[in-house]
Order: sequence, then C-alpha cells, then structure tokens
Amino acid sequence: MPLFDVYPLYNVTPVSGKGAYVYDDNGTEYLDLYGGHAVISIGHAHPNYTKAITEQVNKLGFYSNAIQNPLQVELANKIEALSGCEGYNLFLCNSGAEANENALKLASFKTGKERVVAFKNGFHGRTSAAVAATDNKNIIAPINAQQKVTILELNDILGVKTELEKGDVCAVIIEFIQGVGGLDQATADFYEQVFALCKANNTMFIADEVQSGYGRSGKFFAFQYYNVTPDIISIAKGMGNGFPIGGVLIHPDIEAKYGMLGTTFGGNHLACAAGLSVLNTIEDEALIDNVNEVSEYFISEAKTIPQIKNIKGRGLMLGLEFDFEVGELRKKLIYEHHIFTGGASNKKLLRILPPLNISKAQIDVFFKALKAVLN
Repeated sequence: MPLFDVYPLYNVTPVSGKGAYVYDDNGTEYLDLYGGHAVISIGHAHPNYTKAITEQVNKLGFYSNAIQNPLQVELANKIEALSGCEGYNLFLCNSGAEANENALKLASFKTGKERVVAFKNGFHGRTSAAVAATDNKNIIAPINAQQKVTILELNDILGVKTELEKGDVCAVIIEFIQGVGGLDQATADFYEQVFALCKANNTMFIADEVQSGYGRSGKFFAFQYYNVTPDIISIAKGMGNGFPIGGVLIHPDIEAKYGMLGTTFGGNHLACAAGLSVLNTIEDEALIDNVNEVSEYFISEAKTIPQIKNIKGRGLMLGLEFDFEVGELRKKLIYEHHIFTGGASNKKLLRILPPLNISKAQIDVFFKALKAVLN
C-alpha cells in the first residue's frame, strides 16, 4: 500500500540521533538545527528521556483517563513550578492542533459565543476550528470553512477593537512569535491592548505557545515578555522531545465540568514520563539560560553576514531573511554540508529551531557552512 503523498521529502533517512545530531542509513552525520519543527527540545536520545520512557513502558505504558494517574499531577505541578503560571489547571492531549482545538472549544463554552479572531500568517493546526483560525486557504476544506473566524493584520488594534465590540467573539488566538508564518511579532503595546480589550468584552485571550513555549523563546513562555495574563495557553511541540503530547493551561476562572473535554490517549503514562524528563532536564541543565546565551551569540554572528537582510524571532526560535527564496540554500545545507534547517510560508526565510542545549561551537559549524554556500 503506498503512503498518501502529502509531504515533499528530502532524500535523507535518519535512523538514529544523539544530542544535536542525527545519523542516516549510510552513517552520515547531520547537524539538526530544526528539531523536526521545534519538537526536539533536549536533544535526540537524551539519557534522561530514554531512561524515563524505558522504565515507564516496562511498568505500564497506557491506561485510560477513567483511573487515577499520579504522573499527570506530577507533570502539572512541574509545569506550574517552572513556568510560573500559578493557579492554572492542565488538560492533557496529544498535539498542538488538539490543544488549540480544545482551547477554542473552552472559550466558546465559557463565553457562549462562537466567532474567533486570529491573525494574518498565523498557524494553529489542521483540525476543524484550529485550521479555520489558520491563515492558509489551501489547507481549509469546505467543512472547516463553516467556522466563524475573522483574520486581522498583526498590530491592527482598531480592527481588534471593532470586532470585539460586536459582542460575538469568544476568543482571540495569537502566537507571540509566529512559527510557520515566518517569526513575525507584534508590538508590546498591541499585545497588551488586545488583552485589555478581551477583558472588557468577555472574550478569552488564548496564547498559542505550541512552538514558542517550553523555553524556546528565552522565557518559559513567549507571552511572558509582555504584561498579559492569558485565559488559556496551548502547548505541545517541545513538551515531549518527540513523544506525542500536548496540553492546555486553563485559568481557574474557567470552570471544569465532567465531559466538556475528553481524549483517549492524552496524558497517558508514557507521555507523562516523557514530559517529566523534559522538564527535569530543562531545570537541571539550566537550558533556558543556554537558550539566551546561544541566541545572543547566534544573532551577533548573523549580523556579520551581509546577505542576511533581517534577523527575526527570539531565543532559539530564529529566522534569517534573505532577498531570495531559500529552497536551494536549504538543499545545499542538507546535501553538501549535512545540516538541517527549516522553511516558512515566507519563502525567503531560513528557520532555525535547534535543541535548547545546542552549543556555540555547533552554531559556528552552521555559519561556516552558510558562508560557504552564500559565497
């Protein structure tokens, strides 16, 4: 049976990984500066991660959410301690799309409203409401288009005010650093005014931290650079270092009721073990400090390359913008220099999303290769 052909594939077959490197079926070593869409947070095959999963699967890999699972409580408490998001509740699921789907559903439950405000170049997932709130008509099927969503420009505070004052908006959903869209950010004033408008208009303020969360921005969450308190925070990619896990942090003002949310696999024992190993490693190895140190070094080196027209993003969620499309550049980095990087909907942007424990020496390898390709 052939695979459904929806992914354009590079001719590389990774079979193992260690730290910031993956190795293909020919034994070739690749420096991974993309982490499979920012998923690899603590490095491939980190010993804490492999140990936690191995020990857990040898005891119990899965049971449903109909029973007690102390690992879920432990994970929730650890997220609260490291993120500083005190008092929130946690709902566990399996992916970023599922996290955003549940976030939007909660907002509609809480407010009794049905319209969503989202932003140009935003990406929130491929499920029903999440994809409707995504600014990409090519992935919105007619069945998704039934959702009531208004897409506005970033920094259009008058547009946000106008839409919220119509009284039917249940949620504003926003990435504080856009991922797929190309690392764009709004101003601090915009985020803070949107938050105030949500409060004034009985609208839930959803921070989509699926890609920017878990230390990638240089803080635990990217929204923490601003004076806002989201009603709902969606998380996923870096949470499990490759094991499928997502979650929604829910402000205590939103009351839980039996049956309002549910999932078969979300919060299973293996996922929680993976999630705890990631948080413990972030804490024990001071990885957020490393993010900020390496980010500063990366940006300083990037500024010395004249072909780079713009440096976007924060922390280790970075983009290098050129005055040409980067498709061929990425191929040369992969096939000639054995380095993985990422693209974006902005075809002139090279995305850099390495493990949070990447070193300056490994960044030097990248810039040496980049200069060779550019020159």
